[in-house]
Amino acid sequence: LTCISNNAGVDDFGLGKLLTTRQIKKMISSYVGENKEFERQYLSGELEVELTPQGTLAEKLRAGGAGIPAFFTQTGVGTLIAEGKEEREFNGKTYIMEESLTADISLVKAYKADKAGNLVFRKTAQNFNPVCAMAGKITVAEVEQIVEIGELDPDAIHLPGIYVNRIVLNATPEKRIEQMTLKTAEG
Repeated sequence: LTCISNNAGVDDFGLGKLLTTRQIKKMISSYVGENKEFERQYLSGELEVELTPQGTLAEKLRAGGAGIPAFFTQTGVGTLIAEGKEEREFNGKTYIMEESLTADISLVKAYKADKAGNLVFRKTAQNFNPVCAMAGKITVAEVEQIVEIGELDPDAIHLPGIYVNRIVLNATPEKRIEQMTLKTAEG
C-alpha cells in the first residue's frame, strides 16, 4: 500500500499494524512520530517515505479532491523538499510545483453522520478528514453517531454526503494520544 496520513501512526495501532505486517510500501506524511517499526523499516530501506510539510500535504489533498493536478508554493524552496521539482518565479519570488494527491480509498473519522453521509467533525478532526474524504475515489467514514436525514443542522455539516460512500458506526472509539506530556507541579 501507499498510505497518505498526517503522521505515520503509532506502534501496534492503526497504521502501525499495517507496518508490522509489511503491508505498507510507501508513506506520504508530514510527521513520522514515535513509531519504532516505521523508523526501523525506513532506516533499513524497506519503506519509502515522502515527507511533505503539513500545510502542503493538506493542500495536495484539497487540490486532488477539487480536480486540480498541481499548484505552486513557496514552502520547501531551497530545501530537500524542492529537489527534482519544477521551480517558477512569480512576482520576484521562487515557488516549487507540488502535484496533488488522490486516493483509491479514503478512511476518515467523524463525530456524527446522517444516513445520507453528511458529516460533522469535532475539534482537530476537521484539519485533514474533509480533504482526505474529498480526495478519495471511495470514502469510508467511521462515526460515533448516525442520525436520521434532516436531524443535522445544515450549517453544522462540515462535509456533504456526496463525498461519502460508506458509513461505519463505532460508538466508543479508542482515542489515542501519541505522546502525552504533562507539566510537573513545581513545589
